[in-house]
Amino acid sequence: MELEGDQVRQRRKKLDELREMGVDPYPARYRPADSAADLHAQAGELSAEEVEALKRRARVAGRVMALRKFGKAAFAHIQDASGKIQLYFRKDAISETDFAVLKKLDIGDIIGAEGVLFRTKTDELTVQAESLTLLAKSLRPLPEKWHGLKDIEQRYRQRYLDLIVNPDVRESFRTRARLITAVREFFTSRGFLEVETPMMQSIPGGATARPFKTFYNALDMEVFLRIAPELYLKRLIIGGFDRVFEINRNFRNEGLSREHNPEFTMLEFYQTWADYNSLMELTEELFVELARKVAGAEKIVYQGKEISFSPPWKRLPLVESLTTVAGISEKDVHDPEFLRLKAKELGIPLDAGYGPERLQVEIWERLVEPTLVDPTFVVDFPKAVSPLAKSRTDNPDLVERFELFIAGKEVANAFSELNDPVDQRERFSLQAAERAAGDVEAQMMDEDFLRALEHGMPPTGGEGIGIDRLVMLFTDAPNIRDVILFPQLRREKSGA
Repeated sequence: MELEGDQVRQRRKKLDELREMGVDPYPARYRPADSAADLHAQAGELSAEEVEALKRRARVAGRVMALRKFGKAAFAHIQDASGKIQLYFRKDAISETDFAVLKKLDIGDIIGAEGVLFRTKTDELTVQAESLTLLAKSLRPLPEKWHGLKDIEQRYRQRYLDLIVNPDVRESFRTRARLITAVREFFTSRGFLEVETPMMQSIPGGATARPFKTFYNALDMEVFLRIAPELYLKRLIIGGFDRVFEINRNFRNEGLSREHNPEFTMLEFYQTWADYNSLMELTEELFVELARKVAGAEKIVYQGKEISFSPPWKRLPLVESLTTVAGISEKDVHDPEFLRLKAKELGIPLDAGYGPERLQVEIWERLVEPTLVDPTFVVDFPKAVSPLAKSRTDNPDLVERFELFIAGKEVANAFSELNDPVDQRERFSLQAAERAAGDVEAQMMDEDFLRALEHGMPPTGGEGIGIDRLVMLFTDAPNIRDVILFPQLRREKSGA
């Protein structure tokens, strides 16, 4: 830390000296005409003679990532948003003021330069600078061995440094942007309307989760950050839109882990005249299209395992898999006492309001979920844990719902939407009872949504897909914080 202090003091001294020279270390404007990628694309394959004959002038700007000074000359590598390009400065080729600025440059400074392209003796494409402009003096040094940092959280906490020094990180977030664009194109091309629904809600609904609370002073009322947009999107279906989707933030008051961030991005979409079977087919189409556009093939490699998105995908009944995969007998799988003991054995924290169906799901998540590497639709969820899904006609204790798992992670959740307002009221009442018994994640009664549902909602299928986990798959990221630019972190220690 003391070394960094010395370096900061030295840089501040240079800053003062630059100002005394009449140099503005933070000018308001500079217009680069070329990017590093453009220059490499135009001249990267040309010989030294061909580059010289080209007489290509370039005006570039970027952050100094490497700097070698040799008295009357210097080489610098600058990095812009597209990549890196080398600059060559010679005392007799630039003004005295520019050369004086050159002597005070440090790694991390942002500069602009203009000159002619050539190839060095080591055959590197380079701009022979005729002018130098300091655009921002960096007062703190860049980390020299960023990949060797013991505290990995520094990469997340100081994401700006992570992006500066790690090209792979920048590419991961470009991939994220391409994925979201491809998702939008997929749905808009199929007639879906993109919409926005409230982030602050008086009643948090649409998911089983604990909400964040805040207070709306002007209305003198408690409100919640939304845990899901579902009930508002269904209101739009009731209102007459037949296909809607939203890509936006959800907030759930839960712990931090490699797969959970309390603020996360979700895609939710709803389609009339569709059920969960047709949504499975649509989901297969979506992932195949995303894989082709982003990965260039229907297969990806995630954490060393090849995953194919080629349909059809496996369909696995949830309760049945507790027997076939987890080895629990058909008798025990429905025994509340056995399930509670098994949950305790597995170290699952239990709420007083958990019924046998919730216990089945909790045990399933521990014993079966991690085994689902290839894309798998888990179907036939218990009705008691699916308050917004339509019951199966052949077995009213189960619902028409699926969750999609890939690489042991839940990626999507969907169902044939419950559109019977009487049944929905009964489900909300059961949830309210579970909430009163101690389940803080149980859903609340939403009278306005019930009123909307009483006007009639057509048969509809709805689905939510976690964008962050989707990006994890396509960037081979083991931690959700690797794909969120500014993930939630614990409070920084004093003096850090």
